[in-house]
Amino acid sequence: MKKIGVLFGVENSFPSALMEAINARNVEGIAAEFVQVGAVQMDNAPRYAVIVDRISHEVPFYRALLKHAALHGTVVLNNPLWSSTDDKFLNYTLAGKLGIAVPPTVILPHKQLPGETTERSMRNLEYPLDWEAVFAYVGQHGFLKPVNGRGWQDVYEVHGRDEFFRAYDASRDLCMIYQKAIDFSEYYRCFVVGQKKVRVMAYDPRRPHEDRYLRDAPLPTRKLLRQMEQSSVKLCQALGYDIDTVEFAVEKGVPWAIDFMNPVPDADMHSVGKDNFEWMVREVADLAIAKAKAAPVAPELRWSALLGAAPAAATPAKAKPAKAAVKAKFSSKNAGAKKTSKMKGSGAR
Repeated sequence: MKKIGVLFGVENSFPSALMEAINARNVEGIAAEFVQVGAVQMDNAPRYAVIVDRISHEVPFYRALLKHAALHGTVVLNNPLWSSTDDKFLNYTLAGKLGIAVPPTVILPHKQLPGETTERSMRNLEYPLDWEAVFAYVGQHGFLKPVNGRGWQDVYEVHGRDEFFRAYDASRDLCMIYQKAIDFSEYYRCFVVGQKKVRVMAYDPRRPHEDRYLRDAPLPTRKLLRQMEQSSVKLCQALGYDIDTVEFAVEKGVPWAIDFMNPVPDADMHSVGKDNFEWMVREVADLAIAKAKAAPVAPELRWSALLGAAPAAATPAKAKPAKAAVKAKFSSKNAGAKKTSKMKGSGAR
């Protein structure tokens, strides 16, 4: 009997419905259950052919367990050997290389010295940073967000330099990225399963979390729908995600990829709505069963798929940034930015 394990945390609706959906298929030789695990011996193979992961990004023990399981041939959705290595800046850079429109984005040094580092640890860092180059490239209306953040934690929308520097000062020792704000007229969240199936959902990130999925929003045009579907699949294939959500902010008909580091995307029935929920359960159940039939598999441990990624023949409409790209160069000039801190750490200005 091949077991499909569901690993989850506080959520209830999706894990239970997924397990029930898999078992209701009555596929010979395949059954689903909630994962039960204790202390793990390094030379013991796990008893699951497939594990659907909904919590390891928050629990290091689970993360290590899943890497161990993958090395022993368990198919983990998503592969923890891939998703442990990515970050938002890598994702944006990759999307740009794939020909997908991404807002101008820069990565910034930590405002405060991280961990056990000292000023001597930062001797390779130019000081002060060339803030004029940053604002010329991104603009003064944008978002500061952690390079490894999720769930909109420590995300700041800023209008102008004063707001930017207040938010940057509040970022502590987090590594932040600064991204141009898109003046969108439409916003969509695309749930992607198996690097093939895409569910496009109208979404408004400005609303409270429980009201962000728009139930009665008009459908996107066929052209826009096709662009978002193709870009979502292309991104998930390059990143190695079997389950993910990709968010697009649409400005003047152009879908800008905003967020796609979501290997444990929201799938709660009470937030996504009944129709979206049923689609998610059905497609993930199909994927888990298909993976179980093929298990065990040797994990892909190289970055060849990522580094060799190339744009497909069909690419979305090209969009010009508001201003020509400025080289991401940090000079010794202060560029007139007002200092609010005297700390000469990695991100001091």
